[in-house]
Amino acid sequence: SGKVNYRMEHDLLGEREVPMDAYYGVHTLRALDNFPISGIPISTDPNMVRALACVKQACALANNELELLDERKTDAIVNACEEIRAGKLHSQFAVDVIQGGAGTSTNMNANEVIANRALELLGFARGEYKQIHPLEHVNMSQSTNDVYPTAIKVALYFEIDELIAAMEILRIAFADKATEFKDILKMGRTQLQDAVPMTLGQEFSTYAVMLEEDQQRLREAASLIREINLGATAIGTGINAHPDYAAL
Repeated sequence: SGKVNYRMEHDLLGEREVPMDAYYGVHTLRALDNFPISGIPISTDPNMVRALACVKQACALANNELELLDERKTDAIVNACEEIRAGKLHSQFAVDVIQGGAGTSTNMNANEVIANRALELLGFARGEYKQIHPLEHVNMSQSTNDVYPTAIKVALYFEIDELIAAMEILRIAFADKATEFKDILKMGRTQLQDAVPMTLGQEFSTYAVMLEEDQQRLREAASLIREINLGATAIGTGINAHPDYAAL
């Protein structure tokens, strides 16, 4: 048919053919060439992808409030991020989990997917970056050095939430067994030898208590990782960001 199934995009190294159906762009394509290290794409960690979308959404809303990003662009970026948070387009997060650089390829992959989906939502073709640009708009007021660690912390927060919920199911099961086994006698053991009698219920009750303490340690850790890097930009000084941006 002679139908062209790619679009041309360029970066500082020149032009590249990007598959027409890809939401990612030229920077992601370069990373796929440069870092074929583990063969595992970041899409295998959905919470990391969701976290990146959370970061980009928060940044767009802050930039809009500071009147740096207009309503139309903001809405399109926010809606694209909401879709990714809901589980869409994850297959487009294609860069390797292990790469050179400070995670720049992961940040660019997110910027490109969000920009191209936002363009589509506004009725433009993918790659029409004059309208919404991965760097100028999606990455506005940001650097990989604050986006990437923030996204990791947000992803960890999601993961801890899921882990605590799973541990709660196990804790309840142990507590139930403690009641069920309250009349079953057994020998307690110390130093790999029989010691004094106890009930199996007492033993299972201890498992439940230990799990509950571990859940509490996780909640404490979660409260500490809520300290995030956004607004610090490249090296922590906040250069190229509005003075009110970090707080927002």
